[in-house]
Amino acid sequence: MSKEPEPGRKLSIERQGDILILALSGNWTREGMGDGDAGLTGIAEQMPESATVSFRTDDLAAWDSTLLTFLVRVLDACRQRGIAVVPDGLPAGVQGLLKLAYAVPERQDARRTEANPGFLESVGLRALTVWHLTGSLLGFIGEASLSVLRLFGGRARFRPVDFWQFVEEAGARALPIVMLISLLVGMILAFVGAHQLSMFGAEIYIAGAVGIGMVREMGAMMTAIIMAGRTGAAYAAQIGTMQVNQEIDALKTMGINPMDFLVLPRMLALVLMMPVLCIYADIMGIAGGALVGISTYGISRAEFLNELQKFVHFGDIAVGLFKCTVFGVLVALAGCLRGMECGRSSAAVGLATTSAVVTAITLIVASDAVMTVVTTILHL
Repeated sequence: MSKEPEPGRKLSIERQGDILILALSGNWTREGMGDGDAGLTGIAEQMPESATVSFRTDDLAAWDSTLLTFLVRVLDACRQRGIAVVPDGLPAGVQGLLKLAYAVPERQDARRTEANPGFLESVGLRALTVWHLTGSLLGFIGEASLSVLRLFGGRARFRPVDFWQFVEEAGARALPIVMLISLLVGMILAFVGAHQLSMFGAEIYIAGAVGIGMVREMGAMMTAIIMAGRTGAAYAAQIGTMQVNQEIDALKTMGINPMDFLVLPRMLALVLMMPVLCIYADIMGIAGGALVGISTYGISRAEFLNELQKFVHFGDIAVGLFKCTVFGVLVALAGCLRGMECGRSSAAVGLATTSAVVTAITLIVASDAVMTVVTTILHL
């Protein structure tokens, strides 16, 4: 019997007793391949178990990996069924490549496998991730605290020009985005509060609702989130890029502490500017609320200011400033921590930047919840 699986190459099968002779002829190259060779491998699977397979390649012209792929599939099928194979009729080069292919066993982990973890395994992996994050964050806080102590002792070294550049980036250059977001948040608070207060004819209390909401919570919260996405991400990208370029290794080689030289000025700049930005955000948010109250609900400017003075006290402003200062420390720590933990590739810098923003926002919300509960219990 004979079979022509694809144009340009030919396979003939001759049977002499228990010996099957596979006669290969023509060009067994990639150019001569069709859509598939499932029929060729099926020939080996149909051989009787008592047969012996040999080859004849007198009319074989050109060949490449296409022939080797076919032969490997035939040999594997024969081995699985216990059929003996005599490769003497194959070209010497083909025999050598087949010996090499079967001489080195395939690595067990060479092929990429994706196993979906079960529910309990997923919970365990998440728990280990949280445990690792908590440990690395506490360790980084300890190193940053020691760096601050070295600063007070006059032993921390960083360039003043770097510190003032970070102050400018975290302060003056952040004012436009803080102004826009805070103004819109104040307007939203005013609209939401007015919708409920108008049912009782109490639109005049818009000033108090907006004022309390901005100075105690939203001013600090929105400023922190803006700085997490802007400055915290920039810190992670800057330090991560230095990690990729081995500049941090160079600092350590020269005896310069990276915590003092890189982390400390960034953290001090953000902690210094966060209260300023918070006050600015409070003013812009209250201005947005006043714009809505005066233009939409007929509240006069004097009435708005009088109501604002009744409800907003210095203690409310102090609570907001304290929260914003804490948020500034967390944003700086998250950005610098992810930058210092960055890998050695450009992709790792992107991951570090994303992780810095997510970590900072998570810490901001969690710490805000704790501080809100504490200030409520203490009647602050």
